Amino acid sequence: MRIGELAAQADVSTRQVRYYEAKGLIRSDREANGYRDYDDIVLGRVLQIRELLGAGLSVQMIRCLLPCLESPCDPIVFDGVTPHMVLGLKAEVHKISQRIDVLIRNRDAVAGYLHELQLRSAG
Repeated sequence: MRIGELAAQADVSTRQVRYYEAKGLIRSDREANGYRDYDDIVLGRVLQIRELLGAGLSVQMIRCLLPCLESPCDPIVFDGVTPHMVLGLKAEVHKISQRIDVLIRNRDAVAGYLHELQLRSAG
């Protein structure tokens, strides 16, 4: 698929697709006319990248996780794991857990507020 189609299906801009490719997160083939051609599997990858970026992971950390995303298996095994990567992943897990805690508190506060509004409007 061409870049515009990929971008539309993933709900990202073509600029983002080019950025992901420039950072080595996705790959494309080039057609004879020079246009990028993406495999269908790249759509899933772009969606994963967006989720990971949304969770706060850096592009560098996502690049380190690519082997896990490319061939998920149980257990996940891939070459090239460094102590730096392990420390970085531990830090990311901690940051995500902190964000989850904040989101839970905010969700509970909003739900409590909504509940009170509904009680008052019913009476």
